[in-house]
Amino acid sequence: MSAPVALILRHNLFRRSEPFITQQAGAFARYRPLYLGRLRYGPAPGEALALEDLAPRFKYGLAAWQMLSRDVGPYMRLLAGRRVAVVHAHFGIEGAYALPLAARLNAPLVTTFHGFDATLGTAGLLSSPAWAAYPFLRGRLARRGDLFLCVSDFIRGKLLAQGFPAEKTRVHYIGVDTARLTPRAAGGDEGFVLHVARLVEVKGTEYLLRAVAKMARPPRLVMIGEGPLRARLAALAGELGVRAEFLGAMAHEEVLGWMRRAGVLVLPSVRTRSGREEGLGMVTLEAAALGVPVIGADVGGIGEAVADGVSGFLVPSRDPEALAARLELVLGDAALRARLGAGGRARVVAGFDLARQSAALEAMYDELRAARAR
Repeated sequence: MSAPVALILRHNLFRRSEPFITQQAGAFARYRPLYLGRLRYGPAPGEALALEDLAPRFKYGLAAWQMLSRDVGPYMRLLAGRRVAVVHAHFGIEGAYALPLAARLNAPLVTTFHGFDATLGTAGLLSSPAWAAYPFLRGRLARRGDLFLCVSDFIRGKLLAQGFPAEKTRVHYIGVDTARLTPRAAGGDEGFVLHVARLVEVKGTEYLLRAVAKMARPPRLVMIGEGPLRARLAALAGELGVRAEFLGAMAHEEVLGWMRRAGVLVLPSVRTRSGREEGLGMVTLEAAALGVPVIGADVGGIGEAVADGVSGFLVPSRDPEALAARLELVLGDAALRARLGAGGRARVVAGFDLARQSAALEAMYDELRAARAR
């Protein structure tokens, strides 16, 4: 008997900044993931269907048309009669668009909320054509969706405040692959500061640059990620006299290679004027799994990923002085880095193991299917 299909919906498939989606589905033991979306932005880790397959020469036009029309007919043609056990949409926008698709497939709909989809204000959503319909569809999703998963308790609180039903809204940490992400070998700590993030306002990169500029002995600073603020941040680094290496976007394995050698990983996120906040900070869990200490801003859900004094430190958001002080402390004490690294590793194994979390997700799929069958 073939494994039941979990249809994984993300409009823009396989972005480098979103490996957690495929990692979660790739850890399934009993369900077979089938990825569905509008456009591909990277290689597929398994079976994948995209609207661009229907008309490769007109893929952007077709994607834009589906965004505006919300017609699920093209998706049904791609699926070509495949039986789907459950539809799992990543991000609230996808969940809203997936409602008619799940109805056509007679399958329960699970939606995972990751961050901006639960925190960004209406004005911010309306500013993007890709998100503009969501404020008008959110209430329908809250009423008709079968299960809403939140990457942190912080995100769950945001959804409850928006009227999502408490009995259908759960915290589910995606987790990281602790079997593959083993602690680095002794002597692997090269003492540099690592920042892995999209170069956008919510990541707070500006405050890391300002913190390093305040340090008596500025460390090597390595920045991995792309985004619209790259040129502005590079200019700021020059103005501050900070030697920051902007390496751009990288494949996940390359990122992990840099992470294994870092003295500390920093995620200095902020709450933006539009309300956007960090959902959890998956990169902090990856660093902890490798035995790398983390310094994070105490904003959004970061405090659920970083245990202050155990796996790293939390600092006030938008406070370069406080961040500089913690950087001085951590980089100046190899024994402290080793203790925080060990503490972070133990914490991730206990509460954020990918295999265990994916098994729990499969059990939720079972629960939804059994309820529908009744």
